[in-house]
Amino acid sequence: MKYLCLIYDEEAKFAAMSKEDREAILHAYPPFIREFSEKGNFLLGNALQSVKTATTVRVREGKFSRTDGPFAETKEQLGGFCLIEASDLDTALRVAAKIPSATTGAIEVRPIQVFE
Repeated sequence: MKYLCLIYDEEAKFAAMSKEDREAILHAYPPFIREFSEKGNFLLGNALQSVKTATTVRVREGKFSRTDGPFAETKEQLGGFCLIEASDLDTALRVAAKIPSATTGAIEVRPIQVFE
């Protein structure tokens, strides 16, 4: 089964970290990706640019609107994602716990909906 791991972090908190602490987190990603790719769990992932670059799109009654910036003001922002393969939720949670940003933020794990 496929699961999407949404990686949330506080951009301001990350920016306030020492260069060494930021680099430690960023440098932990390649080994994580290698390990879980070899095990068949890691399928795809990427970081997102700052929430300041977000644009929200809505269509209401056929009318298009866009809003620059994030949809909602939150303490943590979506910073990236990993698409993983796991036999069950417990396995997916164990993989998600190894995502380096889990040490400073939160990882939301959601099963992918399959439409028949």
